[in-house]
Amino acid sequence: MSLKDSSTPVIDGQPSFVMEILPEDIPAYDKVNEICLNTFNDQNQDLAPVALAEKIMGIPELPFHHPFHHYLVSAVLLTCSYRSLGEDRKTLDNALKIAYERSLKVLKGFCGLYGCCGAAVGLGIAYSILTNTTPLSKKSWSDTNRITGLGLIEMAKYSGPRCCKRNTYIALLQGVAFIRENLKIHLADEGTIHCSFYAKNKECLKENCCFYPL
Repeated sequence: MSLKDSSTPVIDGQPSFVMEILPEDIPAYDKVNEICLNTFNDQNQDLAPVALAEKIMGIPELPFHHPFHHYLVSAVLLTCSYRSLGEDRKTLDNALKIAYERSLKVLKGFCGLYGCCGAAVGLGIAYSILTNTTPLSKKSWSDTNRITGLGLIEMAKYSGPRCCKRNTYIALLQGVAFIRENLKIHLADEGTIHCSFYAKNKECLKENCCFYPL
């Protein structure tokens, strides 16, 4: 097999799967940004990471499986964390801009083609921003990689095919627990999660997924 042949993924029978983030993908990222900032500004709304994520994922025009979920994880955690810390909109806006740019570098199909789901990378992005971590950091460097790793370990307990909703739920639950424990930031309890998106997923694991409601 030639290098060219081996580097061309075949997904859903299509050998020309495009991994790059394209211009037509950007509106979904922008919608995540818009909802997070607007919700952050509304002091009458309680902020819980999974509830905020579900609000965004429930927008009809957003694709079911899409790399915007990579940004969604970091954006939701940053929004809820900065609200809890009493930060202002400008601080959140700056943090979201950083997360946005980093998330665009996490390509489509990363979970199956690189063995690292972008939702888990979103955990690392959020934690890195919250702790101002760089490649030269010490304790926070370790923790930034650990939060990503914990997310991946939980995701890998399930069989494929991939589900962006399932992995988003898993990432957020892991992220909330880790941020609470290590950064002492209060993030709202989520309660039991019942997926409301399963009927739209032709590859749903159903009873084999802990979020399946039936």
